[in-house]
Amino acid sequence: MSALLSPLGAPAEGTDLQQAEAAFHDANPGFRETAVIDALRETDYSRLDARGDVYLDYTGGSLYATSQLDEHLRMLHGAVYGNPHSVNPTSSAATILVEQARAAVLRYFNAPESEYACIFTPNATGALRLVGESYPFAPGDRCLATFDNHNSVNGIREFAHAKGAHTTYVPLEAPDLRVADGLLKRYLDEAAPDRHNLFAYPAQSNFSGVKHPLEWIAVAHRRGWDVIVDCAAFVPTSRLDLSECKPDFVPISFYKMFGYPTGLGALLARRPALARLHRPWFSGGTVVAANVQGEMVVPLSGHALFEDGTVDYLGIPAVEIGLRHLERIGIDTISRRVQDLGTWLLDALQRLRHSDGSPATRIYGPTKWDRRGGTIAFNFLHPDGRAIDERYVDRVASSHRISVRTGCFCNSGAGETAFSISRDTLIGAEFTDGMILDDYIRLVGMPTGGAVRVSLGLVTNFADVHRFMAFAAEFRDLRAVPADLPPRLAC
Repeated sequence: MSALLSPLGAPAEGTDLQQAEAAFHDANPGFRETAVIDALRETDYSRLDARGDVYLDYTGGSLYATSQLDEHLRMLHGAVYGNPHSVNPTSSAATILVEQARAAVLRYFNAPESEYACIFTPNATGALRLVGESYPFAPGDRCLATFDNHNSVNGIREFAHAKGAHTTYVPLEAPDLRVADGLLKRYLDEAAPDRHNLFAYPAQSNFSGVKHPLEWIAVAHRRGWDVIVDCAAFVPTSRLDLSECKPDFVPISFYKMFGYPTGLGALLARRPALARLHRPWFSGGTVVAANVQGEMVVPLSGHALFEDGTVDYLGIPAVEIGLRHLERIGIDTISRRVQDLGTWLLDALQRLRHSDGSPATRIYGPTKWDRRGGTIAFNFLHPDGRAIDERYVDRVASSHRISVRTGCFCNSGAGETAFSISRDTLIGAEFTDGMILDDYIRLVGMPTGGAVRVSLGLVTNFADVHRFMAFAAEFRDLRAVPADLPPRLAC
């Protein structure tokens, strides 16, 4: 690292990209094994460099390859496809492609079809809603979640509350934003094992990049809990083998894995757990038969019971195309690349210093690459230690054609822990009509309105992280920012 950065942590004066990259390769000889991605960057993703874009928002959404679009377009040009809810030729053709894609999803995650069902949804949020609204909560049941769940997981508590179940959160420990050893078992042991108890946690936090143990699944099962593992941020760069770990419910969004198509996700559900869900309504496509005069309904079973209306039968085949694209690259290759580049970037951010030697950044979450993924949340700091307004960082990044994300990333619990906001403060601060998010931030005394999130993914290269650090150096010795910043976006 010392060969790449000056004592202040900025790219050393006179050090060009080629020299820095050569030093990086010397320090990470195994990185050359990921060269297949560099070749793809020049062909399938050439628009990035042609436009001068640095894309570092992979946790928000991955990027699609040109070859994915070409293959999908050839499929659409080559045949006629109709609504699958029939046996006519065009309907049957679409049905075949949808079921092929369903089988491909299960194969990709090594999920035996006898044990798991794949339910297509609009996104991971849609998958979570299916579980939340259908889970058989009742008084005396428990809903347990870690602090760092996405708000789409947190929303399940509303279904639990409505049915009289008790909701509890497992806190995180700063600064690493992990759950303390042994703490989870204490919370799991509070529930009666013969009740309907649901535990939810992210395999990888979309705020801090923390990877929570997949071993928690078996720990919870032994205590009588059903388990949701939110894998939306995990599976784009990490292997998930459902023949080894066996969560009951796994929500994913395909656009986070390979960028196209958007508007498609899935709920991977263990069949015994799926059979315990009770849908609060029925719709077209989810019943064998229904009548009006007798108010009779005969529901379908398995995945068909949960896919309301007509599925996206033209988009779903593109999922199989995207999975094949990832398989050709190899998830282990992607994971290795993100680890090496992420380690370099994480170290570089921590070495960034003001002229007086004070730190220019504050990292939220692990500062080493042990049990973490390629999502890095942080704030740039003024020399006096105050956080630089993340809206200004966003503005400057945009002027450099650098795509990052700012805010709390729909992960309120992780933000509350990272920014040291107490429960008493939150209870006493009411969000009233007419208030904007900036007003609420001042009311609860947050030191910042949010963090800056840099996330690495499928085709990140060294030039991206090197250019980001050149951009980061602009925040050294910054003592004030403009006052005319836009209101913050709601979470």
